[in-house]
Amino acid sequence: MAQTATQSTARSLAGILIAPFAYIGRGLVAIAEAGPRMQQVRRLNDMSDEDLAALGTTRAEMVRKIFGGSIYL
Repeated sequence: MAQTATQSTARSLAGILIAPFAYIGRGLVAIAEAGPRMQQVRRLNDMSDEDLAALGTTRAEMVRKIFGGSIYL
């Protein structure tokens, strides 16, 4: 007995209507990830707790310094 699988290539109306918003969302995420704050966060993530202790700071303090008043911890 042979089995075949078919896949419909027709896009649904909902998929067509949602697509522009999905592209916009992906674009906004890409912009946010390319920003200077996220670059600083990546560098912070690469540092060990010992490295931070040698600098006399903690990870939480560095996050507060990077994001300033824009987030609440």
